[in-house]
Amino acid sequence: MSAARFCAVLTGASGGIGHAMAIALAGRCNALLLVGRDPHRLAALQKELLAQRSLPVAVVAGDLTDDATRQRIHDAAGALPAPVDLLINNAGVNEFHEFESQSPETMSRLMEINLVAPMHLTHKLLPLLRRAPRAQIVNVGSIFGYLGYPGFAAYCASKFGLRGFSQALRRELADTAVSVRYFAPRATATALNSPAVAAMNRELRVQEDSPDVVAGMLLRFLDTDAWECKIGFPESFYAFLNQLLPVVNDNAIGRQLKTIRKHLPGSGSRWSPADRTAG
Repeated sequence: MSAARFCAVLTGASGGIGHAMAIALAGRCNALLLVGRDPHRLAALQKELLAQRSLPVAVVAGDLTDDATRQRIHDAAGALPAPVDLLINNAGVNEFHEFESQSPETMSRLMEINLVAPMHLTHKLLPLLRRAPRAQIVNVGSIFGYLGYPGFAAYCASKFGLRGFSQALRRELADTAVSVRYFAPRATATALNSPAVAAMNRELRVQEDSPDVVAGMLLRFLDTDAWECKIGFPESFYAFLNQLLPVVNDNAIGRQLKTIRKHLPGSGSRWSPADRTAG
């Protein structure tokens, strides 16, 4: 049986993972709409794909938190030569920072881009997706959508929320031709990670995937019937364990806390050994 082909919308296409996803998806698409914030990168990616593939590639540059941008995406998706049958909500931002000193503006921005914008765009495009004989929405989350981790409180909140939204909407649309799915990479080597995160990951020996590996896993996920995909071991095991016996992860992460604080922006020298061990 030949692999399914798609008429797809991909957000976050001008970023590292998004760029790799676009390259991988192009070989499986009859038409592709790329969305991102950087118009120059989008134009270069569009040119690259058009030189490699004989398929329509459209682009929309803009801020996904702006309804005018989402309307332009809707209009461009509706103009594709076939009904849209794949929406990949990949755009996202991150900040590794102590929660106590993280700015409220940053927290709001994380929630707006990582959670609220995908909800609004899904709402906007759902009538188009319903026109296809079969369609799917893939929300790109994170292993931190299952596993709360120090220094990422706001980011984890946004990804926990995205996973909850995905699960609830999947059940709401269970009697339709539109499926909703959650794709959760682990640490990935992109510019989204700050130097502090990269240094912490090296010290803790956290394994990172390349964007190409993540894109390949996405394509394999699209050909399955699973509703969610967690990339990597032991990360997927820790995520599972966190639902059954969270105290095990509490203890394991607690042993990492001194190292995390060493790299954590905003923590400074306010934390004493007593603070670190207080219940």
